[in-house]
Amino acid sequence: MSDPGVVAGDNVRIFDTTLRDGEQAPGIALTRQEKVEIAEQLARLQVDILEAGFPISSQGEFEAVREIADGVRGPVIAALARTATGDIERAAEALKGAEHWRIHTFISTSDVQRESMLRMSHQQVLDAIQENVTLAKGYT
Repeated sequence: MSDPGVVAGDNVRIFDTTLRDGEQAPGIALTRQEKVEIAEQLARLQVDILEAGFPISSQGEFEAVREIADGVRGPVIAALARTATGDIERAAEALKGAEHWRIHTFISTSDVQRESMLRMSHQQVLDAIQENVTLAKGYT
């Protein structure tokens, strides 16, 4: 059996974002217990990768991701993190109890977002990506 975190050949991996993206829908606010119950059901459904949440966003989100990482077995447990050192470290802390885990990083790269939101040059964005992906790799 191959490592569930590795995609090889013609394999298709199911990366479920219900616990993070699903909660972005208007009127949806899941409790920690509801998130854990959904994560357990997704594990029973044998999803390959379960994105448990965005740990830096709140203490409650951190605790939910940590509880899922500590208790749900089967899928790779992922946490979302901006390409920022604090986000990466918080995600790693929340995930450390997982059987298999990964950090899902992102950064805005459009000129408008990079200049107005991030206030970063093109080179600064590239440097942040290199630095923080290397940091995330060190944890995983």
